[in-house]
Amino acid sequence: IAAWLARELAGRGVVVVSGFAKGIDAAAHQGALAADNGRTVAVLGCGLSIDYPKGHRELGERIRTHGALVSEFPCAQTPLPSNFPVRNRIIAGLAEITVVVEAASHSGSLITARLALELGREVLAVPGRITDEQALGVNDLLRDGAAPVTHPADILERLGLDGGECRGPGA
Repeated sequence: IAAWLARELAGRGVVVVSGFAKGIDAAAHQGALAADNGRTVAVLGCGLSIDYPKGHRELGERIRTHGALVSEFPCAQTPLPSNFPVRNRIIAGLAEITVVVEAASHSGSLITARLALELGREVLAVPGRITDEQALGVNDLLRDGAAPVTHPADILERLGLDGGECRGPGA
């Protein structure tokens, strides 16, 4: 879902901002890069010279070519648990709208959502199965008033862009 949303948004000129972590973040970056002229910004929880997460070097190079890698940490700063809420603050600040695709009850995604709300930004959430641990946080966001995202057009409309004809998730 993250890759699909990012691909469709980037295909309409939206710059996708995410945290460069494995999983949802990587999928969002890859989706954005799959769009014609897609752009993405990766905000790191470590220094720019650190290969973290392991195995993301090639993705980082693609992002560097079609967007930016951003960090407020010194180049050689290793990733520490305390770095990630700091990184999430930057993500919330850069994004006009924060979309939470998946979040457990106490995830970093919820920190980003809270920070976005504190900045007066809109938070949207992709509904998840009520029995899925990784959906508890997004479903809580929905219960608390976040708008649901079931299609890229939901986000495009909030950005004031034409939802037009979006391709399906497998296209």
